[in-house]
Amino acid sequence: MTRQDVLDGIIKILKDVKTVDQEALKNITEDSDFIMDLGLPSTELINVIANAEDEFGLEFDDDDVDALDSKVKATIDLVMGTQQKSNES
Repeated sequence: MTRQDVLDGIIKILKDVKTVDQEALKNITEDSDFIMDLGLPSTELINVIANAEDEFGLEFDDDDVDALDSKVKATIDLVMGTQQKSNES
């Protein structure tokens, strides 16, 4: 799985979130902020993370989720890091 694959999966998740600015979603990058750039309510971020677990077939460590900021890059890093840990197990 590449970083682009993860970004594409995140876009897929966000397309179903009614509060996300769908126009801004067209220009999403790793540097985008879920809250500031895409209009995602902070209370909805945890649901996006839960959906990412389902999308990628992973289970994130609670401490890693608690440490996340609202940048798309942080979520991609979380997915990639969790994937790598599961491959090493």
